[in-house]
Amino acid sequence: MHISILHYAAPPIIGGVESTIYHHARLLFQAGYQISIVAGRGESINEKIPFILIPEADSRHPRVIEIGKQLAAGETSEEFIQLRDEIFTSLSNSLRKSDLVIVHNAVTLHKNLPLTAALKLISERSEPRMLAWCHDFAWQDALYTPDLHPGYPWDLLKTLWPGVEYVAVSDHRRQRLAKLLDIKATNIQVIPPGVDISEFLEISHTCQDFIDQTQLMDSEPVILLPARITRRKNIEFAFQVTALLKKNYPQVALIVTGPPGPHNLKNIEYLNSLLDLRKSLQIEPNIHFVYQIYGLDEVFNAPDYLISELYRLSDLVLFPSLREGFGIPVLEAGIARIPIFASDIPPVRESSAGMINLFDPQDEPIEVADMIETFIENSRSYKLRRHVLKNYTWQSIVKNKIIPLLEGKGVESHD
Repeated sequence: MHISILHYAAPPIIGGVESTIYHHARLLFQAGYQISIVAGRGESINEKIPFILIPEADSRHPRVIEIGKQLAAGETSEEFIQLRDEIFTSLSNSLRKSDLVIVHNAVTLHKNLPLTAALKLISERSEPRMLAWCHDFAWQDALYTPDLHPGYPWDLLKTLWPGVEYVAVSDHRRQRLAKLLDIKATNIQVIPPGVDISEFLEISHTCQDFIDQTQLMDSEPVILLPARITRRKNIEFAFQVTALLKKNYPQVALIVTGPPGPHNLKNIEYLNSLLDLRKSLQIEPNIHFVYQIYGLDEVFNAPDYLISELYRLSDLVLFPSLREGFGIPVLEAGIARIPIFASDIPPVRESSAGMINLFDPQDEPIEVADMIETFIENSRSYKLRRHVLKNYTWQSIVKNKIIPLLEGKGVESHD
């Protein structure tokens, strides 16, 4: 499927719609679609994603601005008709190979009415299929209504275009758009904008490799155990806690950051015992060793930046160590603002001032598992994070909402 994405401007122009275009284009391209971007301003975001410039599609083109002044005064001039027809011709040429065109805002906003009118002519040909992605509505904005008048072309912005599918960016906007067009809200899809976790959290390529290999973004909760693999770190305790959590959270993930300790050959024996325990507890898909990121033949020592990224990606820290000289993970968790469940041993009490979740590392793992489940059930920040990861990452939005719509499979209303 060849998809064109159209707006007044495109990346690298900074704006909410332009950001949406950037993420839609790159992720749909990665999903195997042919993508082109059509706009009055902007540049190519990828050598394999063509950028088609139509200068007169820009809301700030001198001719558009001049005609906009006439339209604001209620005048429909020959210049308007001429520019509409010129844009129609340019669009017809630019979209001739497109199966679908996604039009951002131009169907309901008055920033370039010659473009809106040209798109209306395109829609009447039934090809390509058109999605009107509606962010703003001129007829419902008190700032804009003084520039709008009864009749053509202003009524295009509040009239249902036959054959065009409408998308709103929130349920609130869907209700307003339904009222504007005098249609049922259920006839409008809701597909919100989102956040890119990797960009927002400044995730490196190394960390992204780890995320992809472990499918970490599908895991819940994500638990970080920042420690080398030595017996005093009591990692088997964390494995048992993970196995207990798996009963209610089958996608739980435990990340062990360090490799086997370098100063004791018995650490290899300990590692082997952990691998056996992981298998016997049936949690092999849930336990991830960072040192294995590049395979078993190479021991990877995670650099500090990667550890920092893993803190930002995780929901909580589990630190069941039996003995410590100090306990740096307590400090790291504090700086990262991430809940930590740690052994109640003197150095940890000292560094944390008792302001963390403490437990007896000699106690039963079920006690700690219950502590973590209670935290999960009662933490609003945890629930918000999970809500965002499930519903509002660009990756989940494209996969679960946009692609089904493009393929004609329908999209469930956004909750």
